[in-house]
Amino acid sequence: MSSMINNLFICLLFIFPLLVAASVTGNKIGIYELKKGDFSIKITNYGATIISVLVPDKNGKVGDVVLGYDTIEEYMNGTSYFGASLGRVANRIGGAQFTLNGTHYKLVPNEGKNMLHGGLKGFSKVVWKVKKFVQDGPRPCITLTYFSADGEEGFPGAVLASVTFALKDPYKLSVVFKAKALNKATPINLSHHPYWNIGGHDSGDILSNVLQIFGSHITLVDKELIPTGKIAPVKNTPYDFLKPHKVGSRINKLQNGYDINYALDSTAKMKPVGIVYDKKSGRVMDVKASAPGVQFYTSNWDRSMKGKGGFMYQPHAALSLETLVFPDAVNHPNFPSSIVNPGERYVHSVLYTFSIKK
Repeated sequence: MSSMINNLFICLLFIFPLLVAASVTGNKIGIYELKKGDFSIKITNYGATIISVLVPDKNGKVGDVVLGYDTIEEYMNGTSYFGASLGRVANRIGGAQFTLNGTHYKLVPNEGKNMLHGGLKGFSKVVWKVKKFVQDGPRPCITLTYFSADGEEGFPGAVLASVTFALKDPYKLSVVFKAKALNKATPINLSHHPYWNIGGHDSGDILSNVLQIFGSHITLVDKELIPTGKIAPVKNTPYDFLKPHKVGSRINKLQNGYDINYALDSTAKMKPVGIVYDKKSGRVMDVKASAPGVQFYTSNWDRSMKGKGGFMYQPHAALSLETLVFPDAVNHPNFPSSIVNPGERYVHSVLYTFSIKK
């Protein structure tokens, strides 16, 4: 009997701190729906992840236009970043290292020798705190926050980050990332990774989608997709989407598909990024953002994967338009800077507008 009591006491010693931490942070994983008529999205605070976006097609039929999973556990175990918020630095950092103000920082590599989307435990793999949630009404929104400690994944300084998802009229999804460097200069490049198939997540590939990208230059990359530092024009290459054309019209000229950063042409505060059109559904998605670049990715996986409702997502099942500061900016002085100093505020705004073209 005494040994049983001792064992129970030992268990409580381990469990009690976890219970206290959970009650202090209030970081329970949940799913939150924002709704405005027949336009709705669902968010989980695990990874500040978009798990569904429902919009009508030309026949008024509502469909889900982002890829994803059925359960939170699948998001936890997944490696594709479906719908996730990305940080402290989205995209790649070559060699998982950089030098800032005379100090060399070694980060946590998670893609060979390089870092991708913030490392093994980036912002996509943590539980965010729900600061505000308004489900419906005139201004449905949710704000999530995350505190990133000094040294997390090797990055210098503590950072307080937030993301707000909001539905606006007519059929507009606003996503606003904010962050503060609390005590040291540090790179911050927040973004997110919805996999869009505006024909419907279970409608097949996106090769017949018509796409326009408002960027006349790309950042050239090596075989590991790390920028070389060179910025090249897209003219007379398969990367030229300055005029709208089908995603698949030139994709066979590339080894796997598109996975490249475009330097956006506009210098406006909210820049035109891209427009996607799916003829069968009639849906159009127009993207604008405050970031200087956009990573265009065409789901170049080499085998099918199980998604929502058991549907098997094939290669090129979706496209991503991931707005951001250029990849590996910390190692290229000629790129827009991703460094945020204490006292400065980082803001990255994205606006998705859905419409119908009959």
